[in-house]
Amino acid sequence: MALYELFSHPVERSYRAGLCSKAALFLLLAAALTYIPPLLVAFRSHGFWLKRSSYEEQPTVRFQHQVLLVALLGPESGGFLAWSTFPAFNRLQGDRLRVPFVSTREEDRNQDGKMDMLHFKLELPLQSTEHVLGVQLILTFSYQLHTTILSDPNPIWLVGRAADAPFVINAVIRYPVEVISYQPGFWEMVKFAWVQYVSILLIFLWVFERIKIFVFQNQVVTTVPVTATPRGEVWKEHLS
Repeated sequence: MALYELFSHPVERSYRAGLCSKAALFLLLAAALTYIPPLLVAFRSHGFWLKRSSYEEQPTVRFQHQVLLVALLGPESGGFLAWSTFPAFNRLQGDRLRVPFVSTREEDRNQDGKMDMLHFKLELPLQSTEHVLGVQLILTFSYQLHTTILSDPNPIWLVGRAADAPFVINAVIRYPVEVISYQPGFWEMVKFAWVQYVSILLIFLWVFERIKIFVFQNQVVTTVPVTATPRGEVWKEHLS
């Protein structure tokens, strides 16, 4: 009848020698080479101690619907045109007050509950003899972090328009994700250093474990091999 292997288990083998033997000295040296070099490698990588850290945060930004516009006119018209959402400012402008058409729309692209950008369009009606040379525009936002930037830092100024066409400002203001830099605490530094050390240590543990198996199995250093006896067999031997 053919026989098949139904079950197997490893047999533990130990190697015995004196504390002052070459085998003990080899183990001491192997332990030093296993645990110290990973520490040196991690330290020499110039990132062992975390001195500065950072994280990203999406700011909560909302347009407050407060606008102040000053449009500088050409020399043939002279002066400027102005308008704002502040009634007191408008009363001071007199004949220079020109009410534009303004449309705004805030957009949450990733649907995370925080606005990502503002679409802003302003159309300032002009007379046929008026030409805008420059614009000063102030928008107000509620903003918890740092800055808001234009999606195009170099806006295109298009000249030429029909006599009855308004002056148009069409802008997209993006609410960027902010990168916050901070100095980490003691335990965060320790955790960061420990992760780097262990990741290198695992490689050294694997390598030196194979080296020790080779050295002891091939008796490179003199030891007394002893095969461990399972507990059940020891009990049976004792009863007999």
